[in-house]
Amino acid sequence: MPQFRTGRRAAAAVVTAALLVPLAACGKDDGKTDKGAGKSGGSTANTQLTVLAASSLTDVFKKAAAVYEKEHQGTKVNFSFAGSQELAAQVKQGAPADALVTADTRTMDGLKADTGTPTVIAHNRLVIVTGEGNPKKVHTLKDLTDSKLKVVLAAPEVPVGRYGKKVLDAQKLKVTPVSQEPNVRAVLSKVELGEADAGLVYRTDAASAPKKVDAVDIPDKQNAVAAYPAAPLKTSKHAAAAAAFVKWLSTPEAQKILQDAGFQKP
Repeated sequence: MPQFRTGRRAAAAVVTAALLVPLAACGKDDGKTDKGAGKSGGSTANTQLTVLAASSLTDVFKKAAAVYEKEHQGTKVNFSFAGSQELAAQVKQGAPADALVTADTRTMDGLKADTGTPTVIAHNRLVIVTGEGNPKKVHTLKDLTDSKLKVVLAAPEVPVGRYGKKVLDAQKLKVTPVSQEPNVRAVLSKVELGEADAGLVYRTDAASAPKKVDAVDIPDKQNAVAAYPAAPLKTSKHAAAAAAFVKWLSTPEAQKILQDAGFQKP
């Protein structure tokens, strides 16, 4: 019996040692998850990227992330969507994140000390969004001035709200909104729910709810063009992976995903 116990102890020691080898190897990767970032297949890295992105990118970025993660094994892309002004505040407050994509260059330019060099990855335009079937017969920007119409706009500090103000001011139109929302998706939601008759949103946002709302085009000469710059954040703990993701957004594959969703070429 003593010899049997000794044999069992020896075997257990061998098994324990064998298990510790791969755990030790994993431990050596701590803090080095960016090694091999951006390469597809064969990578054992486990990188969690956090991307702060404008709310108008909600649907398309989820699709893009699925493609990116499939091609870049070991990298997981998580998003935090909000109005660009909210994202800027998060960056200034030191929120842990790796990259930023805003719906205007103005917001990004105000964060030069916090970001790498930004790259415009897409453009967008405004439309008038109405309830399905356009029950209030809204056809032009001037129609939004009707006092009987419940119009909702984004707040002026929000990119889409600023673009909307620019468009209305250029046409010398005074619109009194029933509410001013913190981001474009909130504007869309008000119209979807029937809490507003019309609003100004990006073309891609209206396209995301084709069975709930209608989109009324605004002539190009009266419209505004929204630019979407993307940049890695200097505080990222995964600098190489963050830069790789931002660079990928300009590739033909990523551009096709964006353009299929209605975004325009950068």
